[in-house]
Amino acid sequence: MGAVQRAVHELLRLGQNGESGNAGAAAGLEDISPSGEQAGFASLRRRPVPPQQREALGKSLREKVSLRSLGEWSAGTGRRDPVAQLEDLHRGRLEQLVPVRVGRMAASPYGFLRGSAVVMAADLAQLPATGIMPVICGDAHVGNFGFYASPERDLVLDLNDFDEAHPGCWEWDVRRLSASIWVAGRQAGRREDHCEEATVSCASAYQKHLRELASQPLLARTFDRIEVDGLANGDNGKPLQKVIRKTARKARHRTSATALPRFTTENGGTRQITEEPPLISRLHQPAADQLAQDLDDYIRTLPPQWQRVVGGYSIGDIALKVVGLGSVGLRAFIVLCEGVGPDDVLFLQVKEAQRSVIARYVHGDTAWHDHQGQRVVEYQQTLQAVSDPLLGWTTYKKRPYYVRQFRDMKGRVDLGDMKASALTGYTAICGRLLAKAHARTAGASLIAGYLGKSSAFPEAMSRFGRAYADQTEQDHQRLTRAVAQGLLPAEMGT
Repeated sequence: MGAVQRAVHELLRLGQNGESGNAGAAAGLEDISPSGEQAGFASLRRRPVPPQQREALGKSLREKVSLRSLGEWSAGTGRRDPVAQLEDLHRGRLEQLVPVRVGRMAASPYGFLRGSAVVMAADLAQLPATGIMPVICGDAHVGNFGFYASPERDLVLDLNDFDEAHPGCWEWDVRRLSASIWVAGRQAGRREDHCEEATVSCASAYQKHLRELASQPLLARTFDRIEVDGLANGDNGKPLQKVIRKTARKARHRTSATALPRFTTENGGTRQITEEPPLISRLHQPAADQLAQDLDDYIRTLPPQWQRVVGGYSIGDIALKVVGLGSVGLRAFIVLCEGVGPDDVLFLQVKEAQRSVIARYVHGDTAWHDHQGQRVVEYQQTLQAVSDPLLGWTTYKKRPYYVRQFRDMKGRVDLGDMKASALTGYTAICGRLLAKAHARTAGASLIAGYLGKSSAFPEAMSRFGRAYADQTEQDHQRLTRAVAQGLLPAEMGT
């Protein structure tokens, strides 16, 4: 953690009337304190501090970290080579899949940004920050918002990637989201003024909705959600409505039932996952038997009613499957689970979990979480309005994993398919969703007080987004040169 963050934490430690004490916790950081300690029921015995006082404390943080300073970015002379950081990140991943990951990152600047959360985390940790640390996504780029199914099978739009989720500075999420809008917007052919408008729209929506939620009881905030049907038929403008309806229609058909013919073939009355090397390769015995046994431990991490449901299936086949971009090279499996009839199937995804890339900047070398799969699950449930009911975790060959449904109506909006006005409307939705996620834990009143109501914050985020988009494009060029020189293996187009 940088000197500025430490100074701000010291400010948060100042008690009333100048007395020392953990005023940060008393002022609204009850759930996650800067030291990483979680509050128990004993915290309920503390006398609550009025929201106005918490907002005042947040406003006072501007004296240490101005709103304008949030828009500053300079690489500096001591910045570590991004390619070297990626090489470090790739150690311990499946060696044969690293070229696939590099190829996907080299394909575009936005691909690079998606796969370089470790690089941006190191950059963000050196920048001015307020020290207010709720649970954050850790990888809040614009592509990590999307559709999925609620336990009631309603279609929900929310954050949907939590591999890097961890307590951290809320600014890190907003900065990464802002930069991603610029990078993705440029890639989609949008003009600079369109990218600026979309970024300001996102930050303004974050600022406004965070303030609205800060005025509500903590419990009430946890029920805040966006209904997809309302987005498709509301006042968001016809271009965005069209994109939402199109994406929602596709998402509703992405289920285990529709995955069956796509990913399996029948051989002698037995369903098997179809191999598509290097992206899909079946897991053979005894490795498959060991994973099947370890999934019994996963079932025990589910609520009792879902234990009974999942326990009614049997495992038919298991395969290693490459997923996404940032996760390529980590071990990820799909599991075909069969029920009582030929069409009664459930696909599970078992995904390796490593320590969050932002954890080192919060806790140094200390590992706060004993099981990284459990961390991902708990923070996903913390940040989302509703979550996959089959989320759980297990350990396989001494590595931590989390488990979720492979296809539960997942879908992402295609930014390249959007007009400028639709992009501006969609980024506002993303800003609102990020505010909702941050407000679900603690510190919302502090953040709201710090942000205020002026345009200084959205303008700062736009300046930062543009500057860091330039940096991302330079880093991407550095990666493509390394690939061209044979310094990094890359498999393009996979």
